[in-house]
Amino acid sequence: MLYGKDKILYRTIKADRLSSIILFGPPGCGKTSLARVISETTKYKFYKINAVTAGVADIKRVIEETRNLMLNPVGKSIVFIDEIHRFNKLQQDALLPFVENGTIILIGATTENPYFEVNKALISRSMVIKLNPLTEEDIFKILKNALKRKDGLGEYNIKIEDSTLKKLAIISNGDVRTALNGLEIATLTTPVNSDGCITLTDEVIKNSIQNRKAIFDKNGEEHYDNISAFIKSMRGSDPDAAIFYLARALNGGEDPLFLARRIVICASEDVGMANPNALVVANSAMQAIHMIGMPEARILLAEAAVYVATSKKSNASYLAIDKALSDVSSKDTGEIPMHIRNAPVEKMKELGYSEGYLYPHDFPGHYVEQQYLPDKMVGTKYYIPDENIKNE
Repeated sequence: MLYGKDKILYRTIKADRLSSIILFGPPGCGKTSLARVISETTKYKFYKINAVTAGVADIKRVIEETRNLMLNPVGKSIVFIDEIHRFNKLQQDALLPFVENGTIILIGATTENPYFEVNKALISRSMVIKLNPLTEEDIFKILKNALKRKDGLGEYNIKIEDSTLKKLAIISNGDVRTALNGLEIATLTTPVNSDGCITLTDEVIKNSIQNRKAIFDKNGEEHYDNISAFIKSMRGSDPDAAIFYLARALNGGEDPLFLARRIVICASEDVGMANPNALVVANSAMQAIHMIGMPEARILLAEAAVYVATSKKSNASYLAIDKALSDVSSKDTGEIPMHIRNAPVEKMKELGYSEGYLYPHDFPGHYVEQQYLPDKMVGTKYYIPDENIKNE
Protein backbone atom coordinates (compact mmCIF):
# COMPACT_ATOMS: atom_id res chain seq x y z
CA MET A 1 0.00 0.00 0.00
CA LEU A 2 1.46 3.35 -1.07
CA TYR A 3 -0.70 5.77 0.86
CA GLY A 4 -1.21 4.22 4.30
CA LYS A 5 0.38 5.64 7.44
CA ASP A 6 4.18 5.78 7.15
CA LYS A 7 4.03 4.55 3.54
CA ILE A 8 5.77 6.36 0.70
CA LEU A 9 2.94 8.73 -0.27
CA TYR A 10 2.09 9.51 3.36
CA ARG A 11 5.74 10.27 4.12
CA THR A 12 6.28 12.49 1.06
CA ILE A 13 3.12 14.49 1.78
CA LYS A 14 4.07 14.97 5.45
CA ALA A 15 7.59 16.00 4.49
CA ASP A 16 6.34 18.17 1.62
CA ARG A 17 8.71 16.35 -0.73
CA LEU A 18 6.10 15.30 -3.24
CA SER A 19 7.00 14.49 -6.85
CA SER A 20 4.53 14.38 -9.75
CA ILE A 21 1.86 11.70 -9.38
CA ILE A 22 -1.05 10.38 -11.40
CA LEU A 23 -4.00 9.09 -9.36
CA PHE A 24 -6.42 6.82 -11.15
CA GLY A 25 -9.43 4.92 -9.97
CA PRO A 26 -13.24 4.81 -10.18
CA PRO A 27 -15.44 7.77 -9.21
CA GLY A 28 -15.74 8.46 -5.50
CA CYS A 29 -12.62 6.57 -4.41
CA GLY A 30 -10.83 9.59 -2.94
CA LYS A 31 -8.68 11.10 -5.69
CA THR A 32 -9.85 14.68 -5.14
CA SER A 33 -9.84 14.24 -1.36
CA LEU A 34 -6.24 13.12 -1.50
CA ALA A 35 -5.37 16.18 -3.57
CA ARG A 36 -7.15 18.36 -1.00
CA VAL A 37 -5.03 16.84 1.78
CA ILE A 38 -1.92 17.69 -0.21
CA SER A 39 -3.11 21.27 -0.76
CA GLU A 40 -3.50 21.76 2.99
CA THR A 41 -0.05 20.40 3.89
CA THR A 42 2.21 21.76 1.15
CA LYS A 43 4.31 24.91 1.38
CA TYR A 44 4.00 25.36 -2.38
CA LYS A 45 1.28 27.35 -4.07
CA PHE A 46 -1.51 24.99 -5.05
CA TYR A 47 -3.54 25.32 -8.25
CA LYS A 48 -6.54 23.26 -9.19
CA ILE A 49 -7.51 22.91 -12.86
CA ASN A 50 -10.41 20.97 -14.30
CA ALA A 51 -9.43 19.47 -17.64
CA VAL A 52 -13.03 19.60 -18.85
CA THR A 53 -13.12 23.41 -18.85
CA ALA A 54 -9.45 24.43 -18.95
CA GLY A 55 -7.18 24.94 -21.93
CA VAL A 56 -3.57 25.76 -22.82
CA ALA A 57 -4.15 29.41 -21.82
CA ASP A 58 -4.96 28.30 -18.26
CA ILE A 59 -1.78 26.26 -18.10
CA LYS A 60 0.27 29.24 -19.33
CA ARG A 61 -1.31 31.48 -16.70
CA VAL A 62 -0.36 29.05 -13.93
CA ILE A 63 3.19 28.78 -15.27
CA GLU A 64 3.57 32.57 -15.47
CA GLU A 65 2.34 33.01 -11.89
CA THR A 66 4.59 30.21 -10.68
CA ARG A 67 7.69 31.74 -12.27
CA ASN A 68 6.84 35.26 -11.04
CA LEU A 69 8.97 35.53 -7.90
CA MET A 70 6.92 38.48 -6.70
CA LEU A 71 3.82 36.29 -6.57
CA ASN A 72 5.59 33.04 -5.77
CA PRO A 73 9.03 33.41 -4.15
CA VAL A 74 9.54 29.64 -4.12
CA GLY A 75 9.35 29.49 -7.93
CA LYS A 76 7.53 26.17 -7.85
CA SER A 77 3.89 25.13 -7.52
CA ILE A 78 1.68 22.07 -7.30
CA VAL A 79 -0.89 21.80 -10.07
CA PHE A 80 -3.82 19.44 -9.55
CA ILE A 81 -5.57 18.56 -12.82
CA ASP A 82 -8.85 16.75 -12.37
CA GLU A 83 -9.94 14.48 -15.24
CA ILE A 84 -6.49 14.82 -16.82
CA HIS A 85 -7.41 12.25 -19.47
CA ARG A 86 -9.68 14.94 -20.95
CA PHE A 87 -6.61 17.01 -21.89
CA ASN A 88 -5.69 16.49 -25.53
CA LYS A 89 -2.12 15.84 -26.69
CA LEU A 90 -1.39 19.54 -27.24
CA GLN A 91 -2.52 20.43 -23.72
CA GLN A 92 -0.53 17.59 -22.17
CA ASP A 93 2.54 18.53 -24.19
CA ALA A 94 2.27 22.08 -22.84
CA LEU A 95 2.78 20.69 -19.32
CA LEU A 96 5.74 18.47 -20.11
CA PRO A 97 8.71 20.92 -20.11
CA PHE A 98 7.62 22.45 -16.81
CA VAL A 99 7.18 19.04 -15.20
CA GLU A 100 10.63 18.09 -16.50
CA ASN A 101 12.41 21.17 -15.15
CA GLY A 102 10.57 21.03 -11.82
CA THR A 103 8.63 24.28 -12.18
CA ILE A 104 5.45 22.42 -11.38
CA ILE A 105 4.66 19.26 -9.48
CA LEU A 106 1.80 17.63 -11.34
CA ILE A 107 -1.00 15.79 -9.59
CA GLY A 108 -3.31 14.30 -12.18
CA ALA A 109 -6.56 12.53 -11.36
CA THR A 110 -8.36 10.30 -13.81
CA THR A 111 -11.01 7.59 -13.94
CA GLU A 112 -9.29 6.15 -17.02
CA ASN A 113 -6.16 4.02 -17.15
CA PRO A 114 -3.41 6.65 -17.58
CA TYR A 115 -1.26 4.23 -19.56
CA PHE A 116 -3.90 4.50 -22.30
CA GLU A 117 -4.91 8.15 -21.94
CA VAL A 118 -1.94 10.19 -20.66
CA ASN A 119 1.18 11.29 -22.53
CA LYS A 120 3.86 8.62 -22.09
CA ALA A 121 6.46 11.27 -21.30
CA LEU A 122 4.30 12.56 -18.44
CA ILE A 123 3.74 9.02 -17.19
CA SER A 124 7.47 8.32 -17.14
CA ARG A 125 8.04 11.39 -14.95
CA SER A 126 5.24 10.60 -12.50
CA MET A 127 4.41 8.07 -9.82
CA VAL A 128 1.26 6.24 -10.94
CA ILE A 129 -1.03 5.30 -8.06
CA LYS A 130 -4.15 3.18 -8.51
CA LEU A 131 -6.93 3.84 -6.01
CA ASN A 132 -9.42 1.02 -5.50
CA PRO A 133 -13.14 1.43 -4.78
CA LEU A 134 -13.93 1.88 -1.11
CA THR A 135 -15.23 -1.19 0.67
CA GLU A 136 -18.77 -1.30 2.00
CA GLU A 137 -17.34 -1.15 5.53
CA ASP A 138 -15.31 1.97 4.66
CA ILE A 139 -18.39 3.71 3.26
CA PHE A 140 -20.49 2.66 6.26
CA LYS A 141 -17.95 4.29 8.61
CA ILE A 142 -17.91 7.48 6.53
CA LEU A 143 -21.72 7.64 6.59
CA LYS A 144 -21.76 7.17 10.35
CA ASN A 145 -19.21 9.94 10.68
CA ALA A 146 -21.22 12.25 8.42
CA LEU A 147 -24.24 11.84 10.69
CA LYS A 148 -22.20 13.08 13.68
CA ARG A 149 -20.12 15.93 12.26
CA LYS A 150 -21.41 19.50 12.33
CA ASP A 151 -19.94 20.12 8.90
CA GLY A 152 -21.90 17.08 7.75
CA LEU A 153 -25.42 16.22 8.83
CA GLY A 154 -24.82 16.43 12.57
CA GLU A 155 -27.14 19.40 13.00
CA TYR A 156 -30.12 17.30 11.88
CA ASN A 157 -31.95 14.99 14.24
CA ILE A 158 -31.73 11.90 12.05
CA LYS A 159 -32.96 8.47 12.97
CA ILE A 160 -31.63 5.68 10.77
CA GLU A 161 -30.84 2.04 11.46
CA ASP A 162 -27.34 0.67 10.86
CA SER A 163 -28.87 -1.95 8.55
CA THR A 164 -30.25 0.85 6.37
CA LEU A 165 -26.89 2.61 6.28
CA LYS A 166 -25.25 -0.66 5.25
CA LYS A 167 -27.71 -1.06 2.41
CA LEU A 168 -26.84 2.46 1.26
CA ALA A 169 -23.16 1.51 1.36
CA ILE A 170 -23.88 -1.55 -0.79
CA ILE A 171 -25.93 0.38 -3.35
CA SER A 172 -23.19 2.98 -3.80
CA ASN A 173 -20.87 0.28 -5.18
CA GLY A 174 -17.64 1.76 -3.84
CA ASP A 175 -18.48 5.40 -4.63
CA VAL A 176 -18.57 7.31 -1.36
CA ARG A 177 -19.74 10.47 -3.12
CA THR A 178 -22.86 8.67 -4.31
CA ALA A 179 -23.50 7.36 -0.80
CA LEU A 180 -23.11 10.79 0.85
CA ASN A 181 -25.26 12.49 -1.80
CA GLY A 182 -27.97 9.88 -1.29
CA LEU A 183 -27.91 10.35 2.47
CA GLU A 184 -28.07 14.13 2.10
CA ILE A 185 -30.97 14.02 -0.38
CA ALA A 186 -32.87 11.64 1.89
CA THR A 187 -32.34 13.97 4.84
CA LEU A 188 -33.29 17.19 3.06
CA THR A 189 -36.38 15.76 1.38
CA THR A 190 -37.85 13.87 4.34
CA PRO A 191 -40.16 15.92 6.61
CA VAL A 192 -39.61 16.03 10.37
CA ASN A 193 -42.08 13.74 12.17
CA SER A 194 -44.05 14.47 15.34
CA ASP A 195 -41.11 13.39 17.50
CA GLY A 196 -38.91 16.05 15.91
CA CYS A 197 -36.87 13.41 14.07
CA ILE A 198 -36.12 12.78 10.43
CA THR A 199 -36.65 9.05 10.08
CA LEU A 200 -34.81 7.49 7.15
CA THR A 201 -36.10 4.05 6.25
CA ASP A 202 -34.97 1.57 3.61
CA GLU A 203 -37.71 2.87 1.32
CA VAL A 204 -36.66 6.50 1.79
CA ILE A 205 -33.03 5.65 1.01
CA LYS A 206 -34.04 3.59 -2.01
CA ASN A 207 -35.98 6.54 -3.43
CA SER A 208 -33.11 8.96 -2.75
CA ILE A 209 -30.34 7.18 -4.64
CA GLN A 210 -29.99 5.86 -8.13
CA ASN A 211 -29.92 2.12 -8.79
CA ARG A 212 -26.75 0.29 -7.92
CA LYS A 213 -24.10 1.79 -10.12
CA ALA A 214 -22.27 -0.39 -12.59
CA ILE A 215 -18.63 0.67 -12.64
CA PHE A 216 -18.33 0.15 -16.35
CA ASP A 217 -17.37 2.47 -19.18
CA LYS A 218 -17.69 0.82 -22.56
CA ASN A 219 -15.06 3.22 -23.93
CA GLY A 220 -12.57 3.00 -21.07
CA GLU A 221 -10.36 0.56 -19.19
CA GLU A 222 -13.36 -1.35 -17.82
CA HIS A 223 -14.30 -2.24 -21.40
CA TYR A 224 -10.97 -4.00 -21.90
CA ASP A 225 -10.91 -5.56 -18.43
CA ASN A 226 -14.46 -6.89 -18.71
CA ILE A 227 -14.11 -8.33 -22.20
CA SER A 228 -10.83 -9.94 -21.13
CA ALA A 229 -12.59 -11.53 -18.13
CA PHE A 230 -15.48 -12.66 -20.38
CA ILE A 231 -13.18 -14.37 -22.85
CA LYS A 232 -11.01 -15.96 -20.17
CA SER A 233 -14.09 -17.28 -18.38
CA MET A 234 -15.28 -19.01 -21.55
CA ARG A 235 -11.77 -20.31 -22.19
CA GLY A 236 -11.58 -21.50 -18.59
CA SER A 237 -14.88 -23.42 -18.91
CA ASP A 238 -16.74 -21.38 -16.28
CA PRO A 239 -20.24 -20.69 -17.69
CA ASP A 240 -21.36 -18.79 -14.58
CA ALA A 241 -18.49 -16.32 -14.80
CA ALA A 242 -19.03 -15.99 -18.55
CA ILE A 243 -22.71 -15.14 -18.02
CA PHE A 244 -21.79 -12.67 -15.26
CA TYR A 245 -19.34 -10.73 -17.45
CA LEU A 246 -21.76 -10.91 -20.37
CA ALA A 247 -24.47 -9.34 -18.18
CA ARG A 248 -22.03 -6.70 -16.97
CA ALA A 249 -21.14 -5.82 -20.55
CA LEU A 250 -24.77 -5.60 -21.68
CA ASN A 251 -25.69 -3.53 -18.62
CA GLY A 252 -22.83 -1.17 -19.46
CA GLY A 253 -24.06 -0.66 -23.03
CA GLU A 254 -21.68 -2.87 -25.01
CA ASP A 255 -22.60 -3.54 -28.63
CA PRO A 256 -24.15 -7.05 -28.78
CA LEU A 257 -22.41 -7.70 -32.10
CA PHE A 258 -19.04 -6.90 -30.56
CA LEU A 259 -19.76 -9.48 -27.87
CA ALA A 260 -20.94 -11.99 -30.47
CA ARG A 261 -17.70 -11.58 -32.42
CA ARG A 262 -15.71 -12.32 -29.24
CA ILE A 263 -17.68 -15.53 -28.78
CA VAL A 264 -17.02 -16.56 -32.40
CA ILE A 265 -13.29 -15.98 -31.92
CA CYS A 266 -13.27 -17.96 -28.68
CA ALA A 267 -15.15 -20.82 -30.34
CA SER A 268 -12.44 -21.05 -32.96
CA GLU A 269 -9.35 -20.22 -30.92
CA ASP A 270 -10.11 -22.05 -27.68
CA VAL A 271 -12.64 -24.76 -28.52
CA GLY A 272 -11.41 -25.51 -32.00
CA MET A 273 -11.33 -29.12 -33.11
CA ALA A 274 -12.40 -30.36 -29.68
CA ASN A 275 -15.93 -29.38 -30.68
CA PRO A 276 -16.14 -27.80 -34.16
CA ASN A 277 -19.89 -27.31 -33.68
CA ALA A 278 -19.13 -24.49 -31.22
CA LEU A 279 -18.12 -22.30 -34.14
CA VAL A 280 -21.39 -23.11 -35.89
CA VAL A 281 -23.42 -22.16 -32.81
CA ALA A 282 -21.43 -18.95 -32.21
CA ASN A 283 -21.63 -17.85 -35.84
CA SER A 284 -25.36 -18.60 -36.02
CA ALA A 285 -25.92 -16.50 -32.90
CA MET A 286 -23.97 -13.60 -34.41
CA GLN A 287 -25.99 -13.71 -37.62
CA ALA A 288 -29.29 -13.94 -35.72
CA ILE A 289 -28.36 -10.91 -33.61
CA HIS A 290 -28.08 -8.91 -36.84
CA MET A 291 -31.77 -9.59 -37.44
CA ILE A 292 -33.12 -9.53 -33.89
CA GLY A 293 -31.22 -6.95 -31.84
CA MET A 294 -31.74 -6.21 -28.17
CA PRO A 295 -33.25 -7.08 -25.80
CA GLU A 296 -33.81 -10.58 -27.21
CA ALA A 297 -30.20 -10.74 -28.42
CA ARG A 298 -29.16 -11.26 -24.81
CA ILE A 299 -30.67 -14.77 -24.98
CA LEU A 300 -28.68 -15.71 -28.08
CA LEU A 301 -25.50 -14.33 -26.58
CA ALA A 302 -26.08 -16.26 -23.36
CA GLU A 303 -26.73 -19.52 -25.21
CA ALA A 304 -23.63 -19.15 -27.37
CA ALA A 305 -21.43 -18.12 -24.43
CA VAL A 306 -22.59 -21.06 -22.31
CA TYR A 307 -22.10 -23.49 -25.20
CA VAL A 308 -18.55 -22.28 -25.77
CA ALA A 309 -17.77 -22.25 -22.04
CA THR A 310 -19.02 -25.82 -21.50
CA SER A 311 -17.35 -27.27 -24.59
CA LYS A 312 -14.12 -29.24 -24.44
CA LYS A 313 -11.15 -27.09 -25.36
CA SER A 314 -8.32 -27.36 -27.87
CA ASN A 315 -6.10 -24.61 -29.23
CA ALA A 316 -4.22 -27.00 -31.52
CA SER A 317 -5.35 -25.24 -34.72
CA TYR A 318 -4.53 -21.83 -33.25
CA LEU A 319 -1.01 -22.93 -32.30
CA ALA A 320 -0.56 -24.62 -35.67
CA ILE A 321 -1.30 -21.56 -37.79
CA ASP A 322 0.79 -19.27 -35.61
CA LYS A 323 3.79 -21.59 -35.84
CA ALA A 324 3.37 -21.91 -39.61
CA LEU A 325 3.07 -18.14 -40.03
CA SER A 326 6.25 -17.70 -38.02
CA ASP A 327 8.08 -20.18 -40.25
CA VAL A 328 6.96 -18.74 -43.59
CA SER A 329 7.83 -15.20 -42.47
CA SER A 330 11.25 -15.95 -41.01
CA LYS A 331 12.69 -19.07 -42.70
CA ASP A 332 13.69 -20.34 -46.09
CA THR A 333 10.95 -22.94 -46.35
CA GLY A 334 11.82 -24.19 -49.81
CA GLU A 335 9.69 -24.80 -52.91
CA ILE A 336 6.30 -26.45 -53.31
CA PRO A 337 6.87 -30.04 -54.51
CA MET A 338 6.35 -30.35 -58.26
CA HIS A 339 3.90 -33.26 -58.02
CA ILE A 340 1.31 -31.20 -56.11
CA ARG A 341 1.61 -28.06 -58.22
CA ASN A 342 -1.17 -27.02 -60.56
CA ALA A 343 -0.91 -27.78 -64.27
CA PRO A 344 -3.77 -26.00 -66.06
CA VAL A 345 -1.87 -26.08 -69.39
CA GLU A 346 -0.76 -29.39 -70.93
CA LYS A 347 2.72 -28.08 -71.72
CA MET A 348 3.29 -27.47 -68.03
CA LYS A 349 3.08 -31.21 -67.38
CA GLU A 350 6.06 -31.63 -69.71
CA LEU A 351 7.99 -29.41 -67.26
CA GLY A 352 7.09 -31.68 -64.36
CA TYR A 353 4.11 -29.83 -62.93
CA SER A 354 1.73 -32.32 -61.20
CA GLU A 355 3.81 -35.26 -62.46
CA GLY A 356 3.57 -38.21 -60.10
CA TYR A 357 0.65 -36.89 -58.08
CA LEU A 358 -1.35 -39.65 -56.40
CA TYR A 359 -5.10 -38.99 -56.18
CA PRO A 360 -6.11 -40.13 -52.66
CA HIS A 361 -9.61 -41.18 -53.66
CA ASP A 362 -8.14 -43.83 -55.95
CA PHE A 363 -6.77 -45.68 -52.92
CA PRO A 364 -8.37 -47.71 -50.11
CA GLY A 365 -9.63 -45.53 -47.31
CA HIS A 366 -9.18 -42.51 -49.59
CA TYR A 367 -5.62 -42.14 -48.36
CA VAL A 368 -2.18 -42.62 -49.85
CA GLU A 369 1.24 -41.78 -48.44
CA GLN A 370 3.00 -39.03 -50.39
CA GLN A 371 5.00 -35.84 -49.68
CA TYR A 372 3.13 -32.56 -49.39
CA LEU A 373 5.53 -30.28 -47.54
CA PRO A 374 8.55 -28.74 -49.30
CA ASP A 375 11.77 -30.74 -49.02
CA LYS A 376 13.18 -28.29 -46.46
CA MET A 377 10.10 -28.67 -44.25
CA VAL A 378 9.64 -32.44 -44.36
CA GLY A 379 8.97 -33.76 -40.87
CA THR A 380 7.70 -30.46 -39.51
CA LYS A 381 4.66 -30.81 -37.26
CA TYR A 382 2.21 -27.93 -36.93
CA TYR A 383 -1.09 -29.50 -35.99
CA ILE A 384 -0.69 -31.58 -32.87
CA PRO A 385 -4.08 -32.88 -31.60
CA ASP A 386 -4.44 -33.04 -27.84
CA GLU A 387 -6.37 -35.48 -25.69
CA ASN A 388 -9.60 -33.48 -25.95
CA ILE A 389 -9.83 -34.21 -29.66
CA LYS A 390 -11.36 -37.57 -30.54
CA ASN A 391 -11.26 -39.56 -33.76
CA GLU A 392 -8.19 -37.81 -35.05
